[in-house]
This record gives sequence, C-alpha cells and structure tokens, in this order.
Amino acid sequence: MEAMAISRTGMDIEWQRLQVIAQNLANANTSRTASGGAYRPLRLLSGPKGGFASLMNSSAPTALAGVQSLGLEEEPGSVRRVHDPKHPHADAQGFVTYPDIDRAGEMTLMIQTSRAYEANLVALNLAHQMYSKALELGRQS
Repeated sequence: MEAMAISRTGMDIEWQRLQVIAQNLANANTSRTASGGAYRPLRLLSGPKGGFASLMNSSAPTALAGVQSLGLEEEPGSVRRVHDPKHPHADAQGFVTYPDIDRAGEMTLMIQTSRAYEANLVALNLAHQMYSKALELGRQS
C-alpha cells in the first residue's frame, strides 16, 4: 500500500502548488497587501519525506514515504514599478509598485503541475489495480 500513499503525497503537493500558482495569477495587479507592500509571487518548496540519508540508513523498504511541503518562498526582486501619479497607492514620485508576475510563465507552470498531478493519479490507479489483482489471485489459490 506504500505506492498508493506515496502517490497520494505527490497529488497533495501538486494540488498545493496549483493553489499557489492560482494565488499568484489572482494577485497579478495587487498593488497593496494587508502588510502595506506590493504582493510578492510565491513558490511552493517541496522535498522528500525523511531525506536521502534516512533512506540509505534504513534497512527496510518502508523508508520511502513520499514528498512533503517545505514551505513557501517569495521570489526575489519580483516587483515592477508603473508611473501612475493618480493611483491612490502611488509614492511621492508617482510610481505604483506591482508584482512582476510572468503570466505566461505561471500558466506554463500550471500546465506542468497539472501534468504531474495526473501522473500521480495514474500511478495511484495502477497501484490500486495491482493490489486488487493480487487479492483476486490470492482468493483463487
């Protein structure tokens, strides 16, 4: 059943990644957040559960545990300034600070993430079919 659990953790991470991408796209024109600054695009950091060292130190194949979220990270230097002196959030020079979000890049990342989600879903379904077939074979003998 570990294969199904591993695929499930992958699906969870990709779902979280899709939510972060959607948040970035939704805030592409947000010039002011609750903290007062411009919205900063985020990226979800993920990595294996347990790490490579714990996998190598373990004698059991159950050391494979899937993937986990390591947190969110702001993209550095990801703002653009637009001259709009009439905007209510303009600074003294008349510039408004917006997030520098590459919409095409975000959409490409969204497609890549949805493909990774689909791949985990296929792996989950295949593991389910294999376990079902093994139970069926066990009943026949």
